[in-house]
Amino acid sequence: MKRIGVFVCHCGSNIAAVVDVKKVAEEAKNMPGVVYSTDYQYMCSEPGQDVIIKAVKEHNLNRVVVAACSPRLHEPTFRKTLENAGLNPYYVEMANLREHCSWVHPNDKEGATLKSIDLVRKAVAKVNKTVALFPGEIPVEKRCLVIGGGIAGMQTAIDVADMGYEVIILEREATIGGKMAILDKTFPTMDCSACICTPKMVDAAQHPNIKLYTLSELESVGGYVGNFEVTIRKKARYVDMLKCTGCGICEAKCPKKVVSEFDYGMGKRPCIYKPFPQAVPNKPMIDPENCRKLKENKCGVCAKVCPTDAVNFEDKDELVTERFGAIVMATGYELYDWKKDFGEYGYGKYPDVIDGLQFERLVNASGPTLGKIKRPSDGEIPQDIVIIKCVGSRSTEKGKTYCSKICCMYTAKHATQILEKNPNANVYIFYMDVRTPGKMYDEFYMRAKEGYGATYLRGQVSKIYQEGKKLIVKAEDTLVGKPVEVKADMVILATAAAAVKDSSEIAQKVGFSYDKDGFFTEAHPKLRPIETNTAGVFLAGTCQGPKDIPETVSQATAAAAKVGALFSKDKMATNPMISSVDQGLCSGCGMCIPVCPYKAIELITIKERVHGGEIERQVANVNAGLCQGCGPCTVACRSGAINLRGFTNQQILAEVDAACQ
Repeated sequence: MKRIGVFVCHCGSNIAAVVDVKKVAEEAKNMPGVVYSTDYQYMCSEPGQDVIIKAVKEHNLNRVVVAACSPRLHEPTFRKTLENAGLNPYYVEMANLREHCSWVHPNDKEGATLKSIDLVRKAVAKVNKTVALFPGEIPVEKRCLVIGGGIAGMQTAIDVADMGYEVIILEREATIGGKMAILDKTFPTMDCSACICTPKMVDAAQHPNIKLYTLSELESVGGYVGNFEVTIRKKARYVDMLKCTGCGICEAKCPKKVVSEFDYGMGKRPCIYKPFPQAVPNKPMIDPENCRKLKENKCGVCAKVCPTDAVNFEDKDELVTERFGAIVMATGYELYDWKKDFGEYGYGKYPDVIDGLQFERLVNASGPTLGKIKRPSDGEIPQDIVIIKCVGSRSTEKGKTYCSKICCMYTAKHATQILEKNPNANVYIFYMDVRTPGKMYDEFYMRAKEGYGATYLRGQVSKIYQEGKKLIVKAEDTLVGKPVEVKADMVILATAAAAVKDSSEIAQKVGFSYDKDGFFTEAHPKLRPIETNTAGVFLAGTCQGPKDIPETVSQATAAAAKVGALFSKDKMATNPMISSVDQGLCSGCGMCIPVCPYKAIELITIKERVHGGEIERQVANVNAGLCQGCGPCTVACRSGAINLRGFTNQQILAEVDAACQ
């Protein structure tokens, strides 16, 4: 016989200010199976949990309903409470009176109270049908894959490797380092980016527990937490990494020069090249799209001059499959492509209108101009420079709706760099707002404005056009209500930080969710900001959203801690609230397979005895390690063979019946 206890939480004033919680508790006493009901101000607190434990023992309760906030927030808390009380932790059901009632009906206390009673009645009906659930165990492969070799990926890899676990860094470019390797200086301390990033690159490359897979991409991911099976495509480098010494003779002798991606079009490189002198690994690759030998079977100078015979024009892509227990996503960001939406800024036809990363290469001592700020069009030193903020950020009409978080600071940094190199220059910064929430950030902004003399003008730029050698920048100063026209030698656009273009494709391969902008979605924004909804997959850095370097490094270390916690056990418990298949009812139609977002269902062949003979037939089978208990398969199953433990058809129908009373 079910002996149900109902515990209604005030949640401070979150619930009690709108809902008559005492009335809800009183009404619950009359519901079928309920033998005890009470209310308490903070049920999730230690004294509140003690109230539940004490009531379970005194009233011999074997089922519990907690009417409080979202189960996503505190269901694990109350499961632990039931376990401490000696009950199966899955004998608890939560009625969400906060998000589903008090927060959405703030001005209707009577209606909110009646709705709360209905929500509790449904939870009581469901818990009446609840059965004990028990987690299983799966082994853990103590190897970690870090996808992305920027500062986030390197920090995560080094921290996990320092714990004694093997790590592979998967990087699509020919070198690790990411965007930080491109930068000149970092705010607010203005220390050299290379001085921070390059040693970190060397640490990652030389760590005995870290292996680098550069110029490689993710092909497919199978398996589940603790046992991921990952196929990686290692692209052809056309250079034998074992033979090559990185001497650079081939690069010096290559006759063809093309635009450098690392320099963001500000400089050129040969067709056999290292992205930059401090690249890791410090060995070249051949660009197959531009190499004359690979495209036309001509040239081949690099092979002729190579002293170790390391050039191999017959090199092919290679697929490797490896097993990992955890995956950390650190795929980074890219700048929003402003040219397609911001025609008023010239659609990219004016060479002296550049973005922030292009300026970073101009001002960098290892860049194409050796750190001298020169106009891309003619190489002259610009005297009047305009910086436009929020290009593609905070826009409801075009670009991105969110704030990119780092633009205000790197704009102040760029102004500081310009005025340090040329104190007589004029820097005009057009902005909507200035946002500097970080340690020493506001002081840095004020120093750029008042110390160095950058001119901040509040207003959006409406148009840029060329007039002789000058760029005419038209805008409005909204603080004085007058139009402004600046004749500039160069314009720098502080463009939005956006998700990498194929982020959605990567997320689908690994099997977790992403938002409308392509950034990866965390399991919970406050309580589980590092995890995804796919167990064993963690997030680090700007793949989750715009971040500065300190925040990125902090999250990377947090992701490493999560990996370490996972690897600290030889076996891990699985979630028992997953789908199960009644193979006697299953018709083997396979309709459940395409609707499963976690690739947790497959068809298997079973043998059955029928009328004295043996037959084979196909039925669905759920992988307990992959299934996340989301439930679409139960809806898609035409024969009703699939049930979701914890949300069975019987439980759901009991809730429907209770709602109709």
